[in-house]
Amino acid sequence: MLNGTLENGTEQDMRNTGYALAFGSVMTVGLPLNAASLWILLSRHSLKSPSAIFMVNLAISDLLLVITLPMRVYFYATGAWPLGSMACICITMLFRNNIRSSSIFITFISVDRLLAVVYPLRSRHLRTVSNTWKAVALAWLFVVVVNIPESIDFSRFLNNYNESTCFEFRHRRLQTASSTPALAYIQPTLVLAMLAVNIVSTALVSLTLRTHLNDSARVRNKVNVMLIFAMNLMMFAVFFLPVSLAVFFKSWVPSFTPLICLASVNCCLDPLLYYFSFDGFWRRKEDAETSAARAVGEDSRQGQDMHLFVGDIKVTR
Repeated sequence: MLNGTLENGTEQDMRNTGYALAFGSVMTVGLPLNAASLWILLSRHSLKSPSAIFMVNLAISDLLLVITLPMRVYFYATGAWPLGSMACICITMLFRNNIRSSSIFITFISVDRLLAVVYPLRSRHLRTVSNTWKAVALAWLFVVVVNIPESIDFSRFLNNYNESTCFEFRHRRLQTASSTPALAYIQPTLVLAMLAVNIVSTALVSLTLRTHLNDSARVRNKVNVMLIFAMNLMMFAVFFLPVSLAVFFKSWVPSFTPLICLASVNCCLDPLLYYFSFDGFWRRKEDAETSAARAVGEDSRQGQDMHLFVGDIKVTR
């Protein structure tokens, strides 16, 4: 009996060490990548296009997740939680907020690309900076409003719990339990809905690109556009969906911590989305626009069709 207890304790210690290393690695990679991406987006692309605005907010969401990871590393490395229930609530909510806000902003980016590629002229009145900021404000408002009842519910659970801990509880069933059942289904429903929108957007853009495949000027960066959609779908399928669906199948899932580790990795891959989304990501916005204007002039002198730049995607009409 004693040997079994020691083996279980050793196995749990090994798992906790693995979790600490995983979260530490995500923090080490994610913090500089997202900080650098945010600086480049703000200093070189400003906030004058829908894509840049969505990506800046996505980078902020990732940074809010990254700054909570040191506390997770400390907890899994030491097994102690000295910060109290309020800090535990804030860190837990910030993780949930990252899943929700990231899924929303990634979907906004997909829809923005869909409008730019499939409906470049008809969508000009929709793809404005003003409308983009309204969408961003609504997204953050939704995230905060959902946090209020969740935080109250989680606070009640922690106050009734006899131990000073966070992230890991002896009664695993209570880790996702809620006195308001509807709260447990908000995140899975949101992620599934956003995934459906991304799938439809990908299909429509793929069809449009295939239809105009012989017209090389139709979309100059076809590969980049499809890479963006492929990365968006991967984000949902690999990082957001498993941890969200675990709510539905909590009786079948032995531990949520590996799924949380996996979901946190998304903040390390979002900078790739920024890179492929902008022609000349490292150049200033003015330099990119000058290069684009020069390309249009060269195409016109060669007698080709007139081109229109919508955001950072070049289309032909």
